[in-house]
Amino acid sequence: MGDATAAGNSVFEARGVTKTYDMGEVQVHALRGADMDLFAGELMVLLGPSGSGKSTLLNILGGLDTATAGSVRYRGFDLTRAADKELTRYRRQHVGFVFQFYNLIPSLTARENVAAVTEIAEKPMRPEEALELVGLGDRMDHFPSQLSGGQQQRVAIARAIAKRPSVLLCDEPTGALDWETGVVVLEAIETVNRELGTATAVITHNADIAGMADRVIHMSNGHIASVEHNATRRTPRELHW
Repeated sequence: MGDATAAGNSVFEARGVTKTYDMGEVQVHALRGADMDLFAGELMVLLGPSGSGKSTLLNILGGLDTATAGSVRYRGFDLTRAADKELTRYRRQHVGFVFQFYNLIPSLTARENVAAVTEIAEKPMRPEEALELVGLGDRMDHFPSQLSGGQQQRVAIARAIAKRPSVLLCDEPTGALDWETGVVVLEAIETVNRELGTATAVITHNADIAGMADRVIHMSNGHIASVEHNATRRTPRELHW
């Protein structure tokens, strides 16, 4: 990652982020004043159990949800004050999403699934280039039903990065996969971070995955409980769970 953190080259600055959901007569506090940054070129892991606020924070960073209170700035642009149209443009131009379930279109090949995104991007990479980057150069014309779970997830990563986003947000990307398959998916994410310099945040409840990060954010009960810096990043192959 170099000196991105030291230089203060932040992609996101979140301050006092609170999210409250009204569930009938009950209020659910998903986030309780979270402060965090994500730096250019960084690979960050958000670690915590279900219900700790990880996905809520990621969705707010990605413009899929809005904070009840606090501020979230993306390169100085205040997402908390943005109109719906501005958030749509922000998501389309700057953010790549990868979720636990792949959400591929079954009737389209891997190449066509990626191309569906590049058609609406400003300066996309070729679908073939994105698929090569995640190690699927020989599977471009296969349909999702002809691909394994790990291959489908790598297509989803290729689709997310093909628009050249500044940030890649991954929510439990290995949650539905076994270790061997999960490692290959994490290698694809690590390659994108290293070769494209894409600021990357990975949500997981799996503590072992934290070893591949520059920085680990531990979340608990809507709070950021602690922040840990890894002196050296481990490769996905060195992780075991």
